[in-house]
Amino acid sequence: MKSQNNNETIGDKIKQLRNKQGITQDELARKSDLPYTTLTKIETNVITKPSIQTVSKIAQGLGITIDSLMK
Repeated sequence: MKSQNNNETIGDKIKQLRNKQGITQDELARKSDLPYTTLTKIETNVITKPSIQTVSKIAQGLGITIDSLMK
């Protein structure tokens, strides 16, 4: 498990934000209009560089800006 430093991936960040909101991967996938498998691959760092469209959809699903997801 990685600590909160600069090695944190976009997947780690999404997972943290999702857990903070108390929603499941399935719920976030539906809210983001993405396949469940895509979301799980991002969260488990199988996909480490998701497309900007995907990141945008996830940010929308979480109700935050792309900016706050990327920083």
